[in-house]
Amino acid sequence: MNIARVIVDVPSSQTNRLFDYLIPEELQSVVTVGVRVIVPFGPRKVMGFVLEKTTETNVHKLKPIQDVMDITPVITSELVEVGKWLSDTTLCFYVSAYQAMLPQVLKAKYDKELCLLAEHDSISYELQHLFAGRGIIPYEEIKQRNVAYSVIQKGVREGILEVQYNVQSKETKKRETYISPAIESQRLDEMYVDLPKQATKQKRILAHFLHNPAEIRQKELLHQLSTTRALIKTLIDKGILKETYREVYRDPYNQREYKQTTPFPLTEEQTNAIEPIHYAIHMNQHETFLLHGVTGSGKTEVYLQSIQHVLEKGKEAIVLVPEIALTPQMVERFKGRFGSRVAVLHSALSAGEKYDEWRKVLRKEVQVVVGARSAIFAPFENLGIIIIDEEHESSYKQEDYPRYHARDVAIYRGKYHQCPVVLGSATPTLESFARAKKEVYTLLSLTKRMNDASMPEVERIDMREELHAGNRSMFSRVLHEKLLDRLQKGEQSVLFLNRRGYSTFVMCRDCGHVIECPHCDIALTYHRNTERLKCHYCSYEEAMPHECPECESDSIRYFGTGTQKVEESLQQLMPEARIIRMDVDTTRRKGSHERLLTKFGNHGADILLGTQMIAKGLDFAKVTLVGVLAADSLLHLPDFRSAEKTFQLLTQVSGRAGRHKLPGEVVIQSYTPEHYSIDLASQYDYDSFFHKEMSVRKMFQYPPYYFLTLVTVSHPNHLYTMDVTQKISQLLREQLSSQSVILGPTPSPLTRIKDRYRYQCVIKYKNEPTLYKVMKRILQLYEEAMQKNDLHITIDFQPHQMM
Repeated sequence: MNIARVIVDVPSSQTNRLFDYLIPEELQSVVTVGVRVIVPFGPRKVMGFVLEKTTETNVHKLKPIQDVMDITPVITSELVEVGKWLSDTTLCFYVSAYQAMLPQVLKAKYDKELCLLAEHDSISYELQHLFAGRGIIPYEEIKQRNVAYSVIQKGVREGILEVQYNVQSKETKKRETYISPAIESQRLDEMYVDLPKQATKQKRILAHFLHNPAEIRQKELLHQLSTTRALIKTLIDKGILKETYREVYRDPYNQREYKQTTPFPLTEEQTNAIEPIHYAIHMNQHETFLLHGVTGSGKTEVYLQSIQHVLEKGKEAIVLVPEIALTPQMVERFKGRFGSRVAVLHSALSAGEKYDEWRKVLRKEVQVVVGARSAIFAPFENLGIIIIDEEHESSYKQEDYPRYHARDVAIYRGKYHQCPVVLGSATPTLESFARAKKEVYTLLSLTKRMNDASMPEVERIDMREELHAGNRSMFSRVLHEKLLDRLQKGEQSVLFLNRRGYSTFVMCRDCGHVIECPHCDIALTYHRNTERLKCHYCSYEEAMPHECPECESDSIRYFGTGTQKVEESLQQLMPEARIIRMDVDTTRRKGSHERLLTKFGNHGADILLGTQMIAKGLDFAKVTLVGVLAADSLLHLPDFRSAEKTFQLLTQVSGRAGRHKLPGEVVIQSYTPEHYSIDLASQYDYDSFFHKEMSVRKMFQYPPYYFLTLVTVSHPNHLYTMDVTQKISQLLREQLSSQSVILGPTPSPLTRIKDRYRYQCVIKYKNEPTLYKVMKRILQLYEEAMQKNDLHITIDFQPHQMM
């Protein structure tokens, strides 16, 4: 097996295949499937992933691998298969699929070092010779000193050595320095006596080690003896003391004490739901379960006890939660139950923290991963269960390459490991619920809330009537009264608005001119605190004008309602209310999300006002009122899922009220309260909504009755974009079967973003066996234009964003 088959990091269709390389003698033991290597490719050297090893090749003269980047594989043999499948089903390059599985740190440019984690006298002669008294050496020295890679690999396996990556001089591992005597205590005593009298500070340091010969953290030593690093360095240079480096994990959750929790007794419904999951775990069989449970019905406890069952079998678990629901509350539930066996992966962590959490998985130091979408690639090798909470969330779909859906990856991995996959939601996607109805998935239901709490009462308010009655405020009279009532009772309220910023757009009342982004076809959003207009697509911003740029009139006004504006109106209406605003603007800084929620949880505010990020996963005992402003803002988007998204969001937000002993109330304000998604959400009637929406989808030929593929073409030249999209649509009509419906070409709903014009065509089909072949051909046809002419063609086989 002296030939490695490698995917190189050159993303193009000509290089999207395996290349054979000779494994040099000295790298034989270390080049295995899943390691990254440096290989000669044409005139340059590039990185590549080893996907196979073989003894045969039809290449006459093989080039040898130059070097290895990893001593142990960073991608497991199972994930190698997942990568191939991902590439085939999303038409991305193989290398893009593997890159998506790795933490950011491993994708950057970096220097490597070899770090010694043990005492010098306890290691082999070869390693002693290599390190020559040092704790860290440049990685290149292994080659320079002709040390066999097998020796290094053995050291890594035994935990004596570690390869460290330094990203452009940025530390990716956190190390702490420890100081200990370099000589035995008798010699130390002699040195102490030999030191001149005036060296009192050095004597004090030696006296410490005479009484306490154990190693000590340098920080602690400096603090205890009020001494300096320079003095310690002097004693190290004399050979009296020595320093060693210990790696410490940057664990964002380690500083915290999590109160250990024990399993709760299950209700009858929970017991019925968990039994089939336990049976599948016990029998090592793959099955996809859809856990349909109302908000507050105890789905998390079902997850926790299923995971407990998996851990008792010596297996591992992945739990996915939507990014915005990855609140400290969620982390606390898992850490409280499983302690240090849990790693957490999500975007609020720094690159270094993510890398440390990922390495814990790779080293088998944890058995549970809780994380957002990309945590589905956690490199576990013995999975016992995969859970996707709030499975209806669109954030599980990756919107750029590779365009995968975490649910599909979960089911693929579940089949590989012969383990159950649990999809949980109060409002499952129509596709998932339809599959459960057809028994492709197994449906498990939780219809009651925990401790028999009732679902909050919902009142719909028609804002048209409020306007006729002379109420021009953004709060209906009912909502205003209920907010005041909660204030007096010392209870808390949550106000939800599906927008951010102060105002949606700025318009001149004289000529009707709306100020738009110069690079995108979208109105700029007004931000009050900075008095600036911002584009939420390309980040362009400009100062708020005092007069209309078109007609120079000064009657320029803000329209629409943003979170900032709501906050301001609330403060005028109820000056005594303490308000916390949560949106993208107030939670930009690391930890601010958690700080605001903790403050609200400790009753540091009466009203929590926010956008989508407050709709999920929050559980506060004192929240008894939820108000939804502009409930129909989602309904009017050009998206066939808009009614479904509205229903899901309203149900989720309503579920934040009355979760404990105090009963809850919900007020939904809307200009179209009679719309079936708003009407049925206010009754928590998922089944009726499912049947109604399914009939609409059937009539208009949308999923789950039909599959959709969206082709989007973009280029800085408007005519060229139209022309390419026209040709692609024509080609699709010629190549696909007559049963498929091809819509387009049409301009995308947002026709211009970042100075690029966008056109699209949509394919609706029930069965189209040649679709992938035809799509590959289109990409090959335009490959040169995509490389040289700045043309972008994106193909999405499961579009969640039609914009």
